[in-house]
Amino acid sequence: MTPLYTTLAIIYGFLALGLIIVILAQKKNNEGLGAGIGGSGAPDTYWNKNKGRSIEGKLHLITKVLGTLFIVLSLVLTLISTLGH
Repeated sequence: MTPLYTTLAIIYGFLALGLIIVILAQKKNNEGLGAGIGGSGAPDTYWNKNKGRSIEGKLHLITKVLGTLFIVLSLVLTLISTLGH
C-alpha cells in the first residue's frame, strides 16, 4: 500500500464515522411515504419556511456534503487500488 492510499483510507474511516454520527443526530421524520399521497401536507408555517436555518437544516446539509465526499472518496480509493496493482 502506498502512503497516499493509507492516508485516504484513514480519512475515509473518519468520514464514515462522521456520517454515521450526523445521521443519528437528525430528528426522526414520522410522516412516512404516505404523507405526500392524498395528505394535506405540512402547512406553510414559519418553521417550514426557515428549516434551512435551523439545526436540523444544517444537519441535513452536512449529511449531503459528507455523503457526497464519501462516494467520491470511495471511487478514488477504488481507482488507486485498481491502478496500483
